[in-house]
Amino acid sequence: MLELIAPVVFAAFMWWFSTGIVLLLDGLPRTTFRWSLAISSLLALLGLGGIVLTAHDTSVGAAYAAFVAALLVWGWQELAFLTGWITGPRRVACAPHCSGWPHFVHAVQAILWHELAIIGGGLLIAAIVWHGANSIALWTYVVLWVMRRQRQAQPVLRRAQSERRVPAAAPGVSRQFFRRRRMNPLMPLSVGAPAVVVVLLTQRALAPLTTEAQTAGLMLVAALLALAVLEHVLMVLPINATALWQWAMRTSAARPLPEPRIATAPAKLRPASRD
Repeated sequence: MLELIAPVVFAAFMWWFSTGIVLLLDGLPRTTFRWSLAISSLLALLGLGGIVLTAHDTSVGAAYAAFVAALLVWGWQELAFLTGWITGPRRVACAPHCSGWPHFVHAVQAILWHELAIIGGGLLIAAIVWHGANSIALWTYVVLWVMRRQRQAQPVLRRAQSERRVPAAAPGVSRQFFRRRRMNPLMPLSVGAPAVVVVLLTQRALAPLTTEAQTAGLMLVAALLALAVLEHVLMVLPINATALWQWAMRTSAARPLPEPRIATAPAKLRPASRD
């Protein structure tokens, strides 16, 4: 039983702690962003090195190490976006009358480089583990990416939550792209499909022929996916889910969010300043 509980507890702690660290660093003064990104970049490189070292290792320790390594790489992606270092070519807000397809295009332009960076990171990890026996790092990264894409497709974030995900150093990626709504028809599918995958992963982990290392890896990924499903559910409930990271959000609460710049016709793209 311990081989099932330990990965779940470890994944939950790493999810909670790593998310808090990203929020904490994003809430610090902008003068610290260079140092935060430098340290995060170093950790991401160590994560990639860890993925290389564990790609052919089928031990229990390697499963945990690959999981943490993928989180380090993903943490760099998130911090680079939230600090405004990697966002997109559009650095100004839409005009007040902007809506429909033009608004969607502007939203894509606001995060394009970030999305490409995520895809590039996933392809790099896939290339590293492609011929290896340990693919936990890849599946961890894929779960984080897929669930992030589903969150972006779900306009259910309450305003207090969505504002904290706006890049602090890139006011062009403004709050106007994060809408406040209750629910849409995609929500049941976004929760139901991953929940089915969690059940299938757990069943595979409990299979008689599954090794101890495979059980650990499967439960780590299943727990991470289950936490992502839980996060989806909390978004539409009258619950302040951000209380889980209150310890990391004190600095960001004290710092006023920058006002977005409004583009005028013809729109001119202006580079965002980086302190």
